[in-house]
Amino acid sequence: MELRALSYFVAVAEAGSFTRAAEQLHIVQPAVSQQVRRLEDELGVALFTRTTRAVTLTAAGERLLSEARAVLAAADRTRRVAAELASGDAAELRLATASGLGPWLHRVLDALAGSAPGVSVRLTTLPYRERVAAVAAGTLDAALVHAARAVADGLELIPVTTTPLVAALPANHALAGRDRLALADLAALPVRLAPRDRNAAFHDFITSALAGAGPAPVHASPFSTLQNTLAEISAGPASWAPIYGHIPSLPDVPGVAFLPIDGPEVVTSLVVADGPPGPAIRALLDACAAAGAAAPER
Repeated sequence: MELRALSYFVAVAEAGSFTRAAEQLHIVQPAVSQQVRRLEDELGVALFTRTTRAVTLTAAGERLLSEARAVLAAADRTRRVAAELASGDAAELRLATASGLGPWLHRVLDALAGSAPGVSVRLTTLPYRERVAAVAAGTLDAALVHAARAVADGLELIPVTTTPLVAALPANHALAGRDRLALADLAALPVRLAPRDRNAAFHDFITSALAGAGPAPVHASPFSTLQNTLAEISAGPASWAPIYGHIPSLPDVPGVAFLPIDGPEVVTSLVVADGPPGPAIRALLDACAAAGAAAPER
């Protein structure tokens, strides 16, 4: 099976047309059709349904698409590492971060700079699903995620630290006078969570933990942005929001109190491509280990 045939197949699937795919690849359309047909013959399945008006993926094509993308991403990473080794150029690490990592992330970057000065780090911020998808597609080398329990085939989930869980609630609420809270203390207070499709891992983690602490949680208006949610907690009916992070690094909002939560820890993991890690990923894992665990809130 040739990588070229897989790349042509992915191009047609994404373009929805052999002609448009050929234009994007800067080759003639018959060459694309020929390579895709050879791939279908080799696999023994039809990958596209072809009509005079449209080209659509078959069920087999849908299943193969994610695998083809993973193969092409792995090949791209292999070429990039080989080029770096051949040229002696510094490696680049494309890393998506997660919110709430505070001092721990700074310790990781400091450790990485000290142990692997030849690794140039490029940080980016993306929603949870886009972070994971970018690693699968090969446009990112790694991504930090909170509370994830599983990832898709072709990816690996490596726990690297735990992140403190903090409750944001109205400063005039009776619970705000305590030093620390348990989830059971918050069970009767409406909770603000982002919709599950935005971050299923954290949503399921909090919902499950609350269900184990008491009655089924009552949901208030959804968590939108940190700024807007804190403003609504300050001004609106009593509610609270679970936030992963360090209290000193959270914004000072009038009318909002932040209290550490005892109980389940939020495990923060690194999502990487499955298989032996390259030099930059190995250096990052070493730096995570050197940074240690995130300190709990006291």
